[in-house]
This record gives sequence, C-alpha cells and structure tokens, in this order.
Amino acid sequence: MKSTVKAALAAAVSLCAVTAAQADTIKMAFIDPLSGAMASSGEPAYQSFILAAEHINANGGVNGNEIEILGLDNKISPKESLVQLQKAIDQGARYILQGNGSSVASAIIDAVNKHNQRNPGEEVLFFNYAAVTPAFTNEACSFWHFRFDAHADMKMNGITDWVAKRDDIKKVYLIGQDYVFGEAVAAAAESQLAEKRPDIEIVGNELHPLAKVKDFTPYVQKIISSEADAVITGNWGQDMTLLVKAAADAGQEIPYLTFYGGSSGAVATLGEGAVGTLFQVSELAANQEGISDEQNALVAEYKERFPDYDYYYHRAFVTLEMFDAAAEKAGSIDPIDVAYALEGLSVEGGYGTATMRAEDHQVQQPLYITTVSPDVTFPVDNTDLGWALVEGGVISAEAAMEPTTCEMERPE
Repeated sequence: MKSTVKAALAAAVSLCAVTAAQADTIKMAFIDPLSGAMASSGEPAYQSFILAAEHINANGGVNGNEIEILGLDNKISPKESLVQLQKAIDQGARYILQGNGSSVASAIIDAVNKHNQRNPGEEVLFFNYAAVTPAFTNEACSFWHFRFDAHADMKMNGITDWVAKRDDIKKVYLIGQDYVFGEAVAAAAESQLAEKRPDIEIVGNELHPLAKVKDFTPYVQKIISSEADAVITGNWGQDMTLLVKAAADAGQEIPYLTFYGGSSGAVATLGEGAVGTLFQVSELAANQEGISDEQNALVAEYKERFPDYDYYYHRAFVTLEMFDAAAEKAGSIDPIDVAYALEGLSVEGGYGTATMRAEDHQVQQPLYITTVSPDVTFPVDNTDLGWALVEGGVISAEAAMEPTTCEMERPE
C-alpha cells in the first residue's frame, strides 16, 4: 500500500513539474519615464499595467501563462529607450509597452522593425498605449506596432466638434510641446477648425521645449494679450500641470481644451477654478451613468492600491484584455500569432467596445469629452473634484474614426 501511495505521489509531483515546465512567464517590458519631470505620467501607467496583469493572472493567466511587467526607466529619452529596449529583449521580453512621447515611440518602432527583420523566430511586438502622432498608423505603420489610444486627429475631432457648437468662441490659442506630437496637434487643430468654423481666428500657435519649462507665466501672458476665448493644447505630464498653474495664478478663466487635462496634479493645481474651464477628450468617463459595477470596482481598487494617483490609463487595461483575447484566439503566445489574432479583434471594455482595425493596427473606440465638476463619484488628485461628461460629450467609435493611408507589409 505504501509503495502504491508513494508511486502515486511521485507521479503527481512529476505531472506538476511537467505542467510548470510547459507554462511560460510572458515578459512585457514597460519602457517609459519612471523618474524625473515626467514620472507623474509614467508611474501611474506602470501601475495600471501591473494591476491589469494581476487581474489576468488571477483569472488563470494567458493560456495558462502568467504576465510579468518589467519596469524600465527611459528618462523620456529616445536614446535611453533603445538601451532599455535591448535590455528588455535580452531579458526575454517579447512584448514592449510604451506611450509617453512620440519621439520615443518613433525610435522604438524603427528599432523593433529592424530587430524583427534580423532575428526571425525572436520577434517582438510593440503595444503603444499613448503616443498618438497620426503617422504611426498611417505612412509609418508597421505590422509590429499596435496603438491602443486614439491618435491626435481623432481626439482633435472631438474637441473641434465641441468648439464648433460654441458661438462664444471666436478666437483660439494653440500651445504645445515642440516635437512631432505637438506639431501634429497644432496641424490638426488648424485644419479642422478651418473646416468646421472658418470664422474662428487662431490668435497664437506656439511650441515650447518638452519638459524644460519651469514657469509658463510668459506663455500665459501671451495668451491673455491675444484675447483668446479658448486654448487648445496637447500638453501632458509636468507641461500640462505647470501650464494650468500659470493660468490659475494669472486669474485666467477661459476654457482649456486638452488631450491630457487629467495629468496628475492638474486639477489640484486649478482647484475650483478648473470647474467648467478645464476639459479633456479621452477614452475614459468614470463618472457617467450606466457604467458596470465591475468597472467602477476596478476604478476604486486602483485608487486604494495606488493612493497617490487616479485611474487614468484605462487603455492599459484594454491593451492587456485584447492581448489575452488574441492569445486565446490564436492558441499561442507567440508574437506573430498574437499579432494576426489581434487584427479585427473586439473586446467589451468598461467604457465601450474597442476594436483593433486590421488595416493599420489603430484601435477604434468611443471617446468622451469631460470637464471638472464637484458632483462626481470618483474625484481625482485627492480633491473633491472629478471629471464629468459634458452635454453631447459622447463620441461614438464611428464618429471618432479617421481614414488611414497605411500600406501594411505583413510577414509571410
């Protein structure tokens, strides 16, 4: 009897060992600023991916494999990002997560393309969750790159549609960061306003150094002198927070129409002055009616786990949900198999359906225009204020959709 029991236990141990050997850890490298001026953008995104991975792992993993998120600080430098990319690949990462800074994303796209061409069988995929220069899913599109955030032209459509309905806005000032993304935001604003409200005068179009300006007072004084009725900006991170701080200090109360007004600290900086004046367009509207209890619980869980930040990077959760669904569809965690399975895939996110368009690997999803309000369930920046949906602020995925010029080359 004892020998039978021992044999059974040995067989069970052997089976467990085989099962463990068959399971792989899926290493995903998060390459973004985790120190310095822009860490307030990188850190909450990193935390979002960690929490998203924990949820998937707790639910059985990806085809039985657990996700591990490797946090690599790129100090917002394209050069440093390439060093971290190689380090990630050397550590076995086959999936790259990055979003803060289109100059960084451009460098990673090029490096990933070259790596995959030179290393067949060791391909990696780049999951871009926030770098929104339109070219990345147009003329610079790549089979190895997937974008999980609406690009600048898509977001600007929402802003300019809102502006077009405001008869009180006659003059608009454009301000942004001096690199490819800031240029793309300004170009989209100019062309779309000219089409939708040709009577609007653009009274300023200024670019400033990325993450270098410590005091935006001179820029705000120019905005005041221009007699602008509204400001449009794609600023993010410290550049967003310091811009609105200078506006508050100057007593300016005109609408600031932003992509990233939800950057950490912006609402706290403006305080009550943000109510009805600070707007943003994003895939997130945490305080709207009709959201599922499950999604609301996730927002609350994030805040409890990471009290210094707020649930902001919803797209991080969508990214990993789509990856999980694609791997299950493919029956594989190999990057090429996952890439093909992602094409045309849809998942039901907490704020609407997200679909990965096959032609250019650009996610299509609803967008929302929100403004700061005291009447919210989920406040931000440890204040009593949060983001509330404006009237007519729901932009359907179809309305947000933009055509693509991508001519995708796919591996055979």
